[in-house]
Amino acid sequence: MSTSSPGDDVQHLQALGYQSEFKRDMSPWANFSLGFTYLSPVVGVYTLFAYALATGGPPMIWSFLIVGVGQLLVALTFSEIVAQFPVAGGVYPWARRLWGRRYAWMTGWVYLVALLVTIASVVYGAGPFIAAAFGFDATVNNTIAFALALLALATAINFMGTKVLAKAAIIGFTAEIIGALVVGVWLLVAHRHHNLGVLFDSFGAGGDGNYMWAFAAAALIGVYQYYGFEACGDVAEEVPDPGRLIPKAMRRTIYIGGAAATFVCLALVLSVADIPAVIAGDDTDPVSTVLGEAFGPIGAKVILLVVLISFLSCAMSLQAAASRLAYSYGRDGMIMGSALLKKFSATRHVPPYALVLAAIVPAVIVIGSKVSTDAITKIISFAAFGIYLGFQMVVLAALRARLKGWVPSGKYQLGSWGLAVNIAALVYGVTAMINMAWPRTPDAPWYDNWIVALSAAVVVGIGLVYMVIHPLHDRSTAPYGDAIPAPRGPGKASATPLSRL
Repeated sequence: MSTSSPGDDVQHLQALGYQSEFKRDMSPWANFSLGFTYLSPVVGVYTLFAYALATGGPPMIWSFLIVGVGQLLVALTFSEIVAQFPVAGGVYPWARRLWGRRYAWMTGWVYLVALLVTIASVVYGAGPFIAAAFGFDATVNNTIAFALALLALATAINFMGTKVLAKAAIIGFTAEIIGALVVGVWLLVAHRHHNLGVLFDSFGAGGDGNYMWAFAAAALIGVYQYYGFEACGDVAEEVPDPGRLIPKAMRRTIYIGGAAATFVCLALVLSVADIPAVIAGDDTDPVSTVLGEAFGPIGAKVILLVVLISFLSCAMSLQAAASRLAYSYGRDGMIMGSALLKKFSATRHVPPYALVLAAIVPAVIVIGSKVSTDAITKIISFAAFGIYLGFQMVVLAALRARLKGWVPSGKYQLGSWGLAVNIAALVYGVTAMINMAWPRTPDAPWYDNWIVALSAAVVVGIGLVYMVIHPLHDRSTAPYGDAIPAPRGPGKASATPLSRL
């Protein structure tokens, strides 16, 4: 239960320079559920399992542990920041207070683009599952139609307000965790073909070269899995006592979401009858093969429905995060269209135009696949990398602020461990991004081989051009850069940061 009164939350936000229009209707359980459904272990594992198993064999599962530890370090760093600056929008307002307006603009830009692209990738990826569940062929037109329908449903849920969003997140979490446990337990009890020793057998994956390269490529299943915890902080103005409750929700997202993802992956690995066939490329969809053999056509349909709930919950949570970020931009007058993005519905207590943005851009990307499926693949390739880049920009800003004198003063503090955790989080994040961008298709054209790095460069480049052409960020009057104590002048006491009032 919250230990602060609503008045305390209002006063804290006012001290940070804001008067919130949101309603604090999101319980701690709902806040965690939002992060969990954004992380969505079912969506992540089912989508990348075939690739990871074919690339690295069963040992790829150990990437869940490695990445889990790395992302926990990031979550701990974020926890200190959100506890002191519980402002809607997440990484953008955090970077604004830790560094300044220009750096915050670019951080928010990278993260917003990544979120919008991720929404498109999730609903588009759901298309074939919807087609299979309802007996349609997964043609391009059907995939687009189903993706747009799922996107519309997620948007409608978000438009109903924080209370409905919170309930939907809890329903999504409950369905996903029960589905993951039921499916996993049944596979392990009734359809297991291997013992745990198989987790140390690569089955020849990676060929005759150094296996670590194959493992690094397969580890993308873990790298793409462990984000979503930051969504807990994106809705900071909708949670009571956010400085205490959101850090808990972030850690729980890592613990429970990571455990669920690892369990689902473990059950699938031990239930694949012919692992060499997957590695050789003879079985390109081992998830469908396993579920079909273990549950039959009717049972597989039921599981598909649970998977669809997971996709819907994931899209819904991503939209909530993207809309709060866009609203935060608009409220600070940082970007073209701010007058619309900052508008607020007095009845629903949501930013309607920011939500529309979080629906229209993904819809355009999805529809674009009609022209070129290859093009949408290239666009989506930026999604996970962009989120990691946004994360590490905040982690870097936090490290810089610490070295310049910032001492976290929120309800959650790492104390003397803060600097070490911050450095370790940055090292992990940079390593993960290098792994994500590393070229692994030497036979493809150079631009496809470097597509992740190139797409990131394009997004950052467009952002820099926009900042030069339309520098609204330099005219924003909202507070910024106040985490770092002001330097003492001759005969003057050190200024007290606004955030500490």
